[in-house]
Amino acid sequence: MPVETHNKPPIKTPKPRQLGGGLLVLFTVLLVLNFILPGFGPRLPQVPYSDFVAKVEANQVDRAIIGQEQIEFSVKPNTQDSQDQPATAKVFKTTPVALDLDLPKILRDHNVEFAAPQPSSNGWIGTLLSWVVPPLIFFGIWGWILNRQGGGPASLTVGKSKARIYSEGTTGVKFGDVAGVDEAKAELQEIVDFLKNADKYTRLGAKIPKGVLLVGSPGTGKTLLAKAVAGEAGVPFFSISGSEFIELFVGVGASRVRDLFEQAKQQAPCIVFIDELDALGKSRAGNNMLGGNDEREQTLNQLLTEMDGFEANTGVILLAATNRPEVLDPALRRPGRFDRQVVVDRPDKIGREAILKVHARNVKLADDVNLGLIAIRTPGFVGADLANLVNEAALLAARGNRPAVQMADFNEAIERVIAGLEKKSRVLNEMEKKIVANHEVGHAIVGALMPGAGKVEKISIVPRGVGALGYTLQLPEEDRFLMAEDEIRGRIATLLGGRSAEEIIFNKVSTGASDDIQKATDLAERSVTLYGMSDTLGPVAFEKAQQQFLDGYSSPRRTVSPKVTEQIDREVKEIVDNAHHIALAILDKNRELLEETARALLDKEVLEGDALRAQLNRAQAPAEMESWLCTGKLPEETHLMQTVLV
Repeated sequence: MPVETHNKPPIKTPKPRQLGGGLLVLFTVLLVLNFILPGFGPRLPQVPYSDFVAKVEANQVDRAIIGQEQIEFSVKPNTQDSQDQPATAKVFKTTPVALDLDLPKILRDHNVEFAAPQPSSNGWIGTLLSWVVPPLIFFGIWGWILNRQGGGPASLTVGKSKARIYSEGTTGVKFGDVAGVDEAKAELQEIVDFLKNADKYTRLGAKIPKGVLLVGSPGTGKTLLAKAVAGEAGVPFFSISGSEFIELFVGVGASRVRDLFEQAKQQAPCIVFIDELDALGKSRAGNNMLGGNDEREQTLNQLLTEMDGFEANTGVILLAATNRPEVLDPALRRPGRFDRQVVVDRPDKIGREAILKVHARNVKLADDVNLGLIAIRTPGFVGADLANLVNEAALLAARGNRPAVQMADFNEAIERVIAGLEKKSRVLNEMEKKIVANHEVGHAIVGALMPGAGKVEKISIVPRGVGALGYTLQLPEEDRFLMAEDEIRGRIATLLGGRSAEEIIFNKVSTGASDDIQKATDLAERSVTLYGMSDTLGPVAFEKAQQQFLDGYSSPRRTVSPKVTEQIDREVKEIVDNAHHIALAILDKNRELLEETARALLDKEVLEGDALRAQLNRAQAPAEMESWLCTGKLPEETHLMQTVLV
């Protein structure tokens, strides 16, 4: 997992002018002019309607234009009233009275020429607007929609590729910045060697893989491995996400795929990297005739054609990354398109130590920091988790005003990542503290006696994270890739140790064991339905393992008969009940140690180090535990569970 340093920004192409916005501005200006210009004409003096009628009856009005909202009339020469109007005024206006139906008769009686107004005309501007405005509105709205939906400022750029282009070697990442994935780097080194020394391969008739698919869990460094390939090879690097091809309009994604490969061919040899390929390349098998996604399928078909179609695609190497390889279309994964699949797996202990060294380059470490020991205590961590761990330790050291990051900061950071932040504001009453203390000590005593469970490093009754009122930190001493039957049974018993301690000490249970019971039940069910560890059901898988690289997804159950489902439930309950019995037997045999350790934990709130190990080394195993771990069955003469609960 590399540390990104000295990254140069991608080459940005200038955006063309936005046609839609300019048309809207022009339309607005013309519309405003249409309303403003008519107001600059001559303004007529306003007189009351009664004065107009009086002038008509006095034979002073020569001509009148009668409209529904206004009457314009002109007076005869030498008849203006100098007191009321200026001498230069010859035309006046007034507002008519709607109910005056005698006005036409009065005008005829006094020989006044009258007529209705001519239909209004807006002049050349109105005529121009009547022809120009509708197209302007259409093109303006069209340009605005394309700018919002199509990703481009005009119709000519809506189908252009959105890939970020990095010039030769400017990704800022080399293979030296990538650690913990040596096997993946060795596979990708061949790509780099071909881009640098293509003649060595073509002379022998060898062909470089057209596509390389990087698969692995989130945070393992797939994207940065692709950057490292481009950085080492020193060739142009096109980077785009799978979701950037899909748009609202059908055909846009296929057009962007064509444009991407046309640009890449012009700069060949080069690398095209598509991140999160599953957003684009999902299998078409699940889409029926009525429920298909035309845009995504057209885009996928175009990608398949560009990778291995009628025309040769020389000099363009496609790298892609995904954490869901099981959903990809088979036509996309076949040889000739993605010839090679590189698994970027979780790092082992040596890999985690190398990743920690990479991320700790710019961090000032104290002399007591042991990165090898930190790597042992962080099994299952990926590169992103380890980067976060180093940063959390540095933040803790800075918060404490220490000159360097100490080992204690790393230990606290591990607990933060695993269990969450301390909730010191969450105050428990005395009874709750006693229940939590006995609960956590119960986990620790049972876990100390179980095989393959790891070493109990710390017990705490300080609340952490969401809902955790206490925790028992149990870290493995080495990386484990397989679990035997006895280890699974021991882990289930350890999970039930907290509830068993509550039953023995208080003769009642609390809600604090809900998460432990959930995990124990899930593990017991997987041992029966997925691992085939049931003597009755045998080595039959009743679940389909899916989501290899994503956590939190349950495997779907195969179609089974009601009788088999009932047998599975019976087997799961028996496994959990037997583990519960063993946990009760262990704590009953070590009851004095349980109470003594719980009192010490209540006084100090945290037990760790030599003091904790000295307490747990005194724990003794009951006689029936060895037989149960080997066979999964309890001796028939055992009745401890009933006696304890009574």
